[in-house]
Amino acid sequence: MSQFNDRERAEEKKFQLDQEQEFKAQARRAKIVGLWAANLIGLSGEEAEAYAKSVVMADLEEAGVEDLFRKIRADLDLHAVQLSDHQVRAKMEEALNEARASVKAGQ
Repeated sequence: MSQFNDRERAEEKKFQLDQEQEFKAQARRAKIVGLWAANLIGLSGEEAEAYAKSVVMADLEEAGVEDLFRKIRADLDLHAVQLSDHQVRAKMEEALNEARASVKAGQ
């Protein structure tokens, strides 16, 4: 019975670690996309960093990626940056893959 309990605890710990890593990856994705959008909008340096932080905060508003997408889409539209929804979503997916690899590598 003890082995079963140990195994169950190990699986719970792994699940918790996986969830923490995914949360970090999603936050990192938001920052990467925020910096990308900041560059397209014409921001740099501290302004770009501040904008990226605002994107990370916007991503925390609700579960899923739609809050992140709406923020980026609205800001790009506001600054007349011509990108399709597909291009924005593709960048978000690319950034998530990059962020997951970075988190997995321990960076």
